This record gives sequence, C-alpha cells and structure tokens, in this order.
Amino acid sequence: MGKGDPSFIGNLISRRATALPPNPFAEADARVAASIRAGRHVIDLSKGNPDGTPPAFMQDALAHAAHDPSYFRYPPFDGIPEYLAAIRDWYGERYDVALDERTDLLAVAGASVGISTVIDALIDEGDLVVAVDPYYPQYEGSTAVAKGAFATIPADPAHGFLPDLDAVDPALWDRAKLLILNYPNNPTGAVATPEFYERVVALAHEHRFAVVNDFAYAGIEFGDEPSPSILETPGAADVAVELGSLSKMFMVAGWRGGWIAGNADILAASKAVHRQTTVLAPSVIQRAGAVALNGDLRSVARLAATYGHRAQVLSDGLCEDGLDVVEVHGGLFLWARVPEGYGTSDEFTTWLLEHAGVAVIPGSCFGPHSDGYVRFSLLRPEPDLYEAVSHIGRVLKS
Repeated sequence: MGKGDPSFIGNLISRRATALPPNPFAEADARVAASIRAGRHVIDLSKGNPDGTPPAFMQDALAHAAHDPSYFRYPPFDGIPEYLAAIRDWYGERYDVALDERTDLLAVAGASVGISTVIDALIDEGDLVVAVDPYYPQYEGSTAVAKGAFATIPADPAHGFLPDLDAVDPALWDRAKLLILNYPNNPTGAVATPEFYERVVALAHEHRFAVVNDFAYAGIEFGDEPSPSILETPGAADVAVELGSLSKMFMVAGWRGGWIAGNADILAASKAVHRQTTVLAPSVIQRAGAVALNGDLRSVARLAATYGHRAQVLSDGLCEDGLDVVEVHGGLFLWARVPEGYGTSDEFTTWLLEHAGVAVIPGSCFGPHSDGYVRFSLLRPEPDLYEAVSHIGRVLKS
C-alpha cells in the first residue's frame, strides 16, 4: 500500500452507513466477552443461538448433498425446485394454503435476508414502515438502509401483547406502505390469532399498505394448536408475504436457509432485488431443507416441547425471584419487567451481568415502548437456567 495520507477515506463513507443504528446483538456479545475477560463466570441468556444439534436425517441429507455433483453448480436464482416444492407442500399440509412455487416463493439465505429483500423491494426514500413495538431490530436497520421512515405501534399487554389495531390513528395507516409483524413473537412469546390477522388484512385493503409476517418461529409453539400463518387469512394473498426459516425448527441457525412466500407481485419485486443484492441460498442447504420439510416433523414438536418446558422452569424461577414474567406461548425467549428500583432496562442488564453473572438483552433494543423489560433466552441447558435463577434470586434478595 502507498504511504499517502489515508485520512480522506473517512470522507468517502456514505451518510447512509454512518446513520445506521447499532446492532444490539453485537453489543451484547461485546458485553459478555468483556465480562469473561475480566474473569467472571457468565451464564449467557442474551443469545438466540441453538444449543443442540439438528436432526440426524437433516445432517445426513446435507452430507449426501455435499457429495452430489449436481449441487456443485450455482443453484437457480429463485431456489432449487425440490426445496420450493417442499415449502409449498409444508404450507399446504400444515396451513391449507395453496402456493405456486413459480410465482409465490423465493429461497433466501435465512429470514434476515428476506427482511431486507422485501423492504428494498417495497420502500423508496421517505416511505413509511410500521412495526409493532417490541420489534426485531433489523426491521429498523433495513428500513434505514432503504432510507425509509420508521414508526411503531405498541404491543398491548391487555391484548396478549398483540397491538390494539383499532386504537391506531387512521392517518398512520394512510401513510404506511408496509406493516411488519412477527408471530410467534421475539421477544414476547405472543402468538397471533386468526381474528387478529383478519383485522390486519382488512386494514391493509382499506388503507392500501402491504404486510409482511416474520414467521421465523413457526413450529415453536407451546400449545396444542400451531400459530396461524397470515397466508391462511382470506384476502391475504392480495397484500401479504411471509418469511420462513429453517433455523429455529431444525436448530441450523448457522446454515442460513429460509424463504419468502405469498403475494406474487411482492415476490416478483423481491426476486428482482434478490438477484442484484445478495448471495443465493446454498444449494446443499436447500437440499437439506427439502428433506427436513418433507420428513418427520415430529422432531420440531419435540423441540417445541423442550423449549416449552424450559420456559416453565425459567418463568417459575424468575417469578419466585420477584420478577413479573409475561406469559409465553411460543418462540425462544421470555420477556420480563424490570423490577422497581433498578432503573432502565439497560441499567438492569448491566447490574445483572455484574452482580449475578447473567447476560440478558435490554428491552430498549426492541423499541422505545419496551424499555421497562428485559429478554431472557431459553437456549441454554436446564441446569444453566436453574443456576441463572439461583444467582438472580441471591443478588435481588441481598
């Protein structure tokens, strides 16, 4: 490299890049790493990383695909046919939703890629994206990359942490171009109802906005009935798409496999964006995903039962410690109020790490209405959860 003054490079960085909000999960990793370097024992309940292994049949499918010459080549832009067909059949059998894999589906390298792709396909500079607070932080970050405007509506504890849609100013719906939902929900564990989706779809038709449901936690429900897909709702095909993921159902977060499903016009625009801005979902991952979705889904039910038991263990323990824990119906997390006298969610998060050696995520990362809460992950073995509860109870009582 040359010896010239490189200071001018800072002036070349785009305003878009410098205006992006920080990634709270990267910040959480840094907090935990610093605490460990300081010699503390940390029980990390801040992460959504699987702590188990995928089903053996899915690992075998990936291994076999790695030796199949047909998967050495670039995959088709929109997804390999067997993967798209498996997603189509999964929707048909589980939700009675009919999809055309040629027009209504796109394979993506994880639901996170789906989020940014749909936002880029719909949002021009200044267009308004509405999300439910608490919300997954990438919704705001991807909107910022697209130079859109971002607004939130609060989840209502009285309505099971679903928003009271009829309490929203109609003028906000008139300005909205996209509404982002996430059920089963991260971080509250709320699950949507058919009636809720019916009202969402009716509002979208009335006020002419699109809807995306981040369905990454599909299959991870703790009741007898699966969380509904928004695509089951009459009229949803006219206004909505849904994001799916292999990560949570099969414990393969590092493999990066997902999809976008739904409205053909939004899919056509998403495909155009996807072909220009991101890498294709790896063919071997799509092959393993096809085998998994076509295979024995009882492994997903067993995984959900495990998480449901962990949720009960952690919730019961935290309640005994004096925390107010939100009732959870699905997903990978617990949502609890910050106890009185412990300040903001950021302050309580710092205090828990320093005094109890337990890492959590502050509610402030999920939106301004969520500052009074913290998020606990269920993705640690049960003994770790018991230990975390014990440490938290000890320091709160002292």
